[in-house]
Amino acid sequence: MKTDLFRSTNFITKTIIVLFVFATTGCFVKNSPKVFDLRCESLQNPLGIDKTTPRFSWKISSDKNGTEQTAFQILVAAKRSELTEKKADLWNSEKVESSASIFVPYRGQKLNSGTSAWWKVRVWDEAGNVSAWSEPARFSIGLLSENDWQASYIAFNTENGYRECPQLYSAFEVDETDSRYFLHVNSLGYHEVFINGKKAGNGVLAPAVSQFDKRSLINTYDVSDLLQKGKNEIILWQGSGWYTEGLPGVVNNGPVVRAQLEKVENNQREIILATDKNWQGRKSSYTRHGNWRSDRFGGEIVDGTLVGNDLQTENPENPWQPVSFVNVPVHEASPQMTEQNGITDTIVPVSIKEIAPDTFLVDLGKNLTGWVELHFPNLQKAQEIKLDYCDHLIDGERFNDRNQWDKYIASGNSTEKFINKFNYHGFRYIRITGMKEKPAAGSIKAYLIHTGFEPAATFECSDPDLNAIHDMLFYTLQCLSMGGDFVDCPQIERLGYGGDGNASTLTAQIMYNLAPVYNNWLQAWADVIREDGGMPHTAPNPYRAGGGPYWCGFIITASWNTYLNYGDTLVLEKYYPVMQKWLGYVEKYTVDGLLKQWPNTDYRNWYLGDWATPEGIDQTDERSVDLVNNSFIAVCFDNMERIANVLGKPEEARVYASKKQQLQETVHETFFDEATNTYATGTQIDLAFPMIAGVVPEDKLDAVENALYHETKVTWDGHLATGLVGLPVLTEWAVENNAADFMYSMLKKRDYPGFLYMIDNGATTTWEHWNGARSRIHNCYNGIGSWFYQAVGGIRKVENVPTYRKVRIQPQIPDGVTWANTSQETPYGKLMVNWNLAGEMLELDVEIPVGVEALMILPTDDMESVKVNDEKPEGINLHASEGQEKVRLNLGSGVYHVLSGLNLED
Repeated sequence: MKTDLFRSTNFITKTIIVLFVFATTGCFVKNSPKVFDLRCESLQNPLGIDKTTPRFSWKISSDKNGTEQTAFQILVAAKRSELTEKKADLWNSEKVESSASIFVPYRGQKLNSGTSAWWKVRVWDEAGNVSAWSEPARFSIGLLSENDWQASYIAFNTENGYRECPQLYSAFEVDETDSRYFLHVNSLGYHEVFINGKKAGNGVLAPAVSQFDKRSLINTYDVSDLLQKGKNEIILWQGSGWYTEGLPGVVNNGPVVRAQLEKVENNQREIILATDKNWQGRKSSYTRHGNWRSDRFGGEIVDGTLVGNDLQTENPENPWQPVSFVNVPVHEASPQMTEQNGITDTIVPVSIKEIAPDTFLVDLGKNLTGWVELHFPNLQKAQEIKLDYCDHLIDGERFNDRNQWDKYIASGNSTEKFINKFNYHGFRYIRITGMKEKPAAGSIKAYLIHTGFEPAATFECSDPDLNAIHDMLFYTLQCLSMGGDFVDCPQIERLGYGGDGNASTLTAQIMYNLAPVYNNWLQAWADVIREDGGMPHTAPNPYRAGGGPYWCGFIITASWNTYLNYGDTLVLEKYYPVMQKWLGYVEKYTVDGLLKQWPNTDYRNWYLGDWATPEGIDQTDERSVDLVNNSFIAVCFDNMERIANVLGKPEEARVYASKKQQLQETVHETFFDEATNTYATGTQIDLAFPMIAGVVPEDKLDAVENALYHETKVTWDGHLATGLVGLPVLTEWAVENNAADFMYSMLKKRDYPGFLYMIDNGATTTWEHWNGARSRIHNCYNGIGSWFYQAVGGIRKVENVPTYRKVRIQPQIPDGVTWANTSQETPYGKLMVNWNLAGEMLELDVEIPVGVEALMILPTDDMESVKVNDEKPEGINLHASEGQEKVRLNLGSGVYHVLSGLNLED
């Protein structure tokens, strides 16, 4: 009894102590917030970041509606085991009264290049409840200065030059494996790292893209788990990629690399290994063909007799030989601040057909960008198997050759396979030539590859046609990002066009978490501007390509949208001078208040307004070109006014506001036709762009809107009738003006031109032209994707408030759609709006993350019809919205079921 009584008393005492602690800290387990999804510089557990003052972000979940963060505490330590309040040696922020949870700057002990740390965070809510500590996260800092490097640039040069995919080798000793070891690789061309026969990391086709005459990128790997005490061996496997003879910054006829292995202990670095004259090189089983120009990206040739020995460090038939030093011109070598490329899906054939005695056509069922793996039956020594690739069959039958092919030369061994390594293709079909028997279905796999960004949105509605269009757009974007940018097409040009990027940025940044990708891509745009302020049409800019001002101005509009979506003011600070420099170039070619055509250069050609319009529209008409480009410059001035205000430059903001107003007035005076209430050629883009650019006087808006409806219905039989630039312009106008039925009716057209016309003709990714000419994996028409989320889904940011901190929820319901489920991953967490029409009522299930405030506008003026979570809501009010009175609700974070009447006559 004594023992039981003692145990009982002890239990009660401990319970009292625990309750006392909870009471004094304000912590009540049931209602405590939870912290998750820790990010450093928008990346999860990044290795080798580009600054010594990292910025931290996190998300918060809560079971209680109305939760707000009121304070946080961050711990940072050199070792995970020291990540406690008493031991954290780098930073203990203590309790900081703040609602900030995005880009919170580090304020601890000085951090140095090459070092690493662990961190975690906890938060307090408005009731004083404190969360548990988050799961720990980590980061490391890259090599930020040339003084941090002892490694030299080396290469193994052969007669094959850039066609060679060589290997570099070194052995080294490690005396203990308890510390962390980081390998920094600065490669000019692609690389893979193997230590003791095992690959470092899961990335492929590394690094991301950069402008080699200005910048190369550094990838950092934690190789601690690959090392062993005593002797270790490393192989750096290389492929040229964009580092190809004749392109800017390329000084060696073959890939170049420098690498440095460092031991890190207690925030101190020790260099273990660096590339130098003692390294050795040899050929591998891979070579490539093609010169990395448009339509000539070629592919890979694999010698099966060498494959088995590629990772064997001793091979008498392919011995190691001396390497060469390479004198690389001075440029910026900076850490890669976007995810590596990765394999994200495996796709298997839907059919394999014999089309000749030794030739087979493989259909994968959909387009993709990536690799192929092919396992062979028994082959004869020196037997050659060729794989050709294309994105569509001409007239549904003939193979569309685009100089995309690989070759495998057999060793004659019993088991052989081909898989890509340092090149990739855009394709749906594979033509396999040289095989004596039909490949087995299980012998072929295709791998979808893209930059490792994460999906950030979902959309589904009652209309299968809308779902099919949305899903095609959503998937196409996965096929267009190969290395920290978005290209026009992966199989023909592979160029980061600013026009295609501008058109799709809003859609892409809704659908995916792209802050790191745009950090990399915008850096490339800053690197390609010329001394006189001239901008090319692509970044990186290996050679000249077509476009116009809408392409060049990506540096302004994409920077502003990136800030709005992700909240990083550093993007604006960093690139604001570049934007100003380019606008100075625009001013140079402005005549009588209007931008006119500038000259072609060795880095840029053409002068477009819209691009890839339907047949019957003259996109080269000078009136339309000038109207489109000057409307776009007015948008740029508007963005610059806003950017200047964010950066605390009110005088400069006023200058841009004045420039915008002057240009708007000049555009209206020059291009408006009083008799028809149209601008320039009266096409959809020539009517919509002046409206969203603020060109149209308020008393003319209704007339111009009616002209747009008339042009669409009468001239184009209700179809979309615009191109790359006009599609996102028309989309933005439709969203802002609640023109859901107008957009829906155009999307529902099944004949040319339209998205359903593409789908009905076999499209699985969007095309470059409405008629399917040239490329059928393209970034031309993806700009309409934002409509699904902003209009039908009803999720829109409040103007000028970044990161969805304040949102407006107002579904625009087309006649014919009865429900829609939409989610958007914001920097604060998932925002969800599911709505359903139930008779004369609208039901909404809404989830608002902690940190976000929502204004919900309901389609009724009957306040009595509105219930929130089955109760009459507080704070309800009636307000004029779009010329009619609507019920408005202000909602904090949490989960809500909203019931509303419908004004059916609206």
